[in-house]
Amino acid sequence: MVYQILSHFEKLIKFPSASAHCDIPCKIYDPISAQLATLSTIRFLDLINELQQKEKLSHNERAQLVRLIAEKETHAAKVKEEICIIWGDFFKQPQFQQFPDTHELVHSIMLAASACKQHTERSNGDKLLALVNQFAGYFWQAKGLETYTATCPYPPSEQVVYPKLK
Repeated sequence: MVYQILSHFEKLIKFPSASAHCDIPCKIYDPISAQLATLSTIRFLDLINELQQKEKLSHNERAQLVRLIAEKETHAAKVKEEICIIWGDFFKQPQFQQFPDTHELVHSIMLAASACKQHTERSNGDKLLALVNQFAGYFWQAKGLETYTATCPYPPSEQVVYPKLK
């Protein structure tokens, strides 16, 4: 009953919605979410480009193209969100002193993710991954952890920065 009353008022007043990572802060941050979203973006770019090489698309292939584009844009936006959370909530003055180009790096990530949303060239995804990997390296160094680079075990089989966990 309370839900119905609030729902009725919400329809009349249009309450603004809010969302947050947690803002407590929980201190649980990991750039892997941004890295996975970037890898997904690259994979979608690859699949889109495969379809674009065909002379004519069937109805099902056109539908698949629409879904791939939507997912590519969703995952590129997720990269931006995940990076902004870590940059805004985890990075503080000591990290900015340790990595003075962090603001410029984050801005470059935002631009590269936007390029992935706007276009279908794989090179935009490659650039985004390089920037997100650099950000991940900064993050893990700020946590006092060494990193290593390895090829991810799934398509698009790209190099990803991981922390060395003991």
